[in-house]
Amino acid sequence: MSTEGWQLDNFDLDRFVRQTLDEDLGVGLPGGGHDVTSESVIPPDARFAGTMDSREAVVVAGLPIAAAFFRALDPTTEIELLADEGAEVAAGGDLLRLSGNARALLTAERSALNLVQHLSGIATLTRRYVRAMGESRCILLDTRKTLPGLRVLEKYATRVGGAQNHRMGLWDAAMIKDNHVAVAGGVTEAIRRAREAGVERIICEVDRLEQIEPALGAGATHLLLDNMSPAALRQAVALVAGRVPTEASGGVTLETIAAIAATGVDFISVGRLTQSAPAADIGLDFILA
Repeated sequence: MSTEGWQLDNFDLDRFVRQTLDEDLGVGLPGGGHDVTSESVIPPDARFAGTMDSREAVVVAGLPIAAAFFRALDPTTEIELLADEGAEVAAGGDLLRLSGNARALLTAERSALNLVQHLSGIATLTRRYVRAMGESRCILLDTRKTLPGLRVLEKYATRVGGAQNHRMGLWDAAMIKDNHVAVAGGVTEAIRRAREAGVERIICEVDRLEQIEPALGAGATHLLLDNMSPAALRQAVALVAGRVPTEASGGVTLETIAAIAATGVDFISVGRLTQSAPAADIGLDFILA
């Protein structure tokens, strides 16, 4: 499997790799700019070979990015990807095999592992939520609850796990929530202002059934049904009657998502996918080549 051609829209992989490595190496800091341990302990011409493997069952995400870390410090590094992005790998399964300059591989190791552990953790949890929904037409969405600077990568990992992306940021849709409503003076007024500003996608959060008709009448194009019980969600879906997409959100767990999906909502958004997914247990062991 090759890493050539792998890219993400609106993401500069080379810059991300360089900035991450510079941070770890202390570039620009007094005494920084190098790996003290590897330079003092490892001969400059030593070569390592290694295998990245999973110590638990995971959904794989981030291997092409890991490869970029190693190649950034040793362009001649030989890398073989042993699993596709999105593949389900059992505990003990090999993910990546590589060989190259020992100093370079050791310097890049932590950054590469951190990234694969984090993204695979997100993809693995996302796949669990998708499966927990059962046989449903409902679609799982992520949220903006991402780590600063990592949104594109974390939302990539949710796609790998089987979800769809919600808003990528504050720019691609209006989401009118309770604080916006409070300042604007009501749901109708908040939506009216968004429409007058020329916003096409207007998502409006409602937490009571009586807010639905005013929101639809004012021109909302998507309703976020916040923290409603399955019974209330069924009522809401019936009231909306297919006029706009409906999205359930708030307090969704692996234990409750199937019941929520069965209410007929079009989407379910889960902040935990990116906010608190545990890192996957993935390791990398080197030997002298």
